[in-house]
Amino acid sequence: QVQLVESGGGLVQPGGSLRLSCAASRNIFSIYTMGWYRQAPGKQRELVARITTGGSTNYADSVKGRFTISRENAKNTVYLQMNSMKPEDTAGYYCNAQAISLGLQHWGQGTQVTVSS
Repeated sequence: QVQLVESGGGLVQPGGSLRLSCAASRNIFSIYTMGWYRQAPGKQRELVARITTGGSTNYADSVKGRFTISRENAKNTVYLQMNSMKPEDTAGYYCNAQAISLGLQHWGQGTQVTVSS
């Protein structure tokens, strides 16, 4: 079993920055694509960014140029650096690990991000 624990959420003013962390219980980055999703009240959960086992990244159009996903293999941790934040970035942010070929998927418990003045 894989446990994912997010941290780093909080309240930030528009234009500010936050860095989210997702710590995995073991080394899984060679097997799982890691992603960050978000869900705002009344809306569906959406993909924000992901990084594949090979290190390729992709982003939602709404965050391109502002958010950066990265990982630190030695710490089994994935990060989401969020800059130039907007009120519409307000949501619960969830870490995801997915291995489609194995039919496996894991979610973290989520961390709340609020962008407000």
